[in-house]
Amino acid sequence: MAADASRTPLLFDPSAFESFRFLDRELHEDGLVVLRYALDEELSFCEQLRLPVPDALGAPERDRAAGLLALLHWVAGVSYFKLAAPPRVEFEGDPPPPAAASLLEALYSEGLGEFAYTNRLAQLPRPSFSAARDGHSGVPTASEDPPAPQRVLVPVGGGKDSAVAIEIVRRSGLESALFSIGDAPPIARTVAAARLPWLRARRELDPQLRALNESGALNGHVPVTAIVTAAALLCAQLNGYDTVAMANERSASAGNLSWDGVEVNHQFSKSLRVERLLDRAVRELGSPVRSFSILRPASELAIARAFARLTVYHPAFTSCNTIFRIDPALRGASWCCDCPKCRFVFLALAPFTTPAQLREIFGRDLLAAEEQLEGFALLCAAGGHKPFECVGEEQESLAAIRLLADDERWSGHAVVRRLVAEVLPRHATGEGDPARVLELSDDHEVPEALMADVRALLGA
Repeated sequence: MAADASRTPLLFDPSAFESFRFLDRELHEDGLVVLRYALDEELSFCEQLRLPVPDALGAPERDRAAGLLALLHWVAGVSYFKLAAPPRVEFEGDPPPPAAASLLEALYSEGLGEFAYTNRLAQLPRPSFSAARDGHSGVPTASEDPPAPQRVLVPVGGGKDSAVAIEIVRRSGLESALFSIGDAPPIARTVAAARLPWLRARRELDPQLRALNESGALNGHVPVTAIVTAAALLCAQLNGYDTVAMANERSASAGNLSWDGVEVNHQFSKSLRVERLLDRAVRELGSPVRSFSILRPASELAIARAFARLTVYHPAFTSCNTIFRIDPALRGASWCCDCPKCRFVFLALAPFTTPAQLREIFGRDLLAAEEQLEGFALLCAAGGHKPFECVGEEQESLAAIRLLADDERWSGHAVVRRLVAEVLPRHATGEGDPARVLELSDDHEVPEALMADVRALLGA
């Protein structure tokens, strides 16, 4: 069990710890997952995840899920490793096999790139997860002829991307259900709009985390999408689904800045590289479930174009993270209208919607407020790097501005006029070409059986 709260140090010194330890893990017959970790011998942690299951899980079902349970244990540990980011990881049981080790070494290094940069660490954490790699290169390659999906689980975060993913899968005619960790208002509203079965999990982090963060532990962004994917994979297997269809776009692979010899990417665990590393690890662990991102061929701008047509979800979705950080009770209740995510979503939707529609969604017309200019310009990396948020590439923002410049509904807006006059001239004519940005890519892992439906919703 976790250390008693009374043992939480008044002052936490991250440099005092030498190792992060993976202790044990359990999957109970009612779907309760228990994950245990420790920093050296001093602090232990216990996380619980409650997964929905159709019936009590017998020993055979739990044995078949052992590989995905181990993967979840290893991936979710990053939330506790980051407290001190010690140089070593250790395992009470067997260490991860080669493909899983490659995934974990990426998540516990580049996946903590933003965390290391914002905490001003001397260098990126680079713990080793396997002493012997048996010639395994760690370079992801495409999957080999995976079976066609039959039953699909779609994770839902409450934003526009998961809504588009839901509708692509619905169009395919395959049996599908929705998955979420928690039931934040935008998730619940999206599920209600989709009218599909809902498998809802509950994640309970160790209660010591808050006190440790307040007493000096390191804190910051972790590769949370990888944790959600690992949980969805385990939930899928326990409920008889063979596929997890994520909603990660092409733009997620683009980084924010270079530091310590790597590209720091806020969305690293949503990238194509991690998708392929994860798929390899899952196959190595013997799971029958596979995962891929059904939106990977598309840019954020193409996804926004598709979402603009899905009006049933417009009152349901929220993508603002800042409002939650200000007050967790307001999560999904509104848009802050003053953060990079709010601006990017507004900008991406604007070419495909009217000002009145976006005022109804956001409560304000952000492109009419000149005080928003600097924030919009930063989305094009004008005066700095792309913000540490889930926003699209600079090329997408430029493409949106070019579309708005020729749209009489928007061209007269104060911010649009200034972006056209002050930002576009800094870029060559070919930069941010809307046709190129909106075009679908061939670099993805979507099964061919679903590509017709992807093209139908994400094409022009």
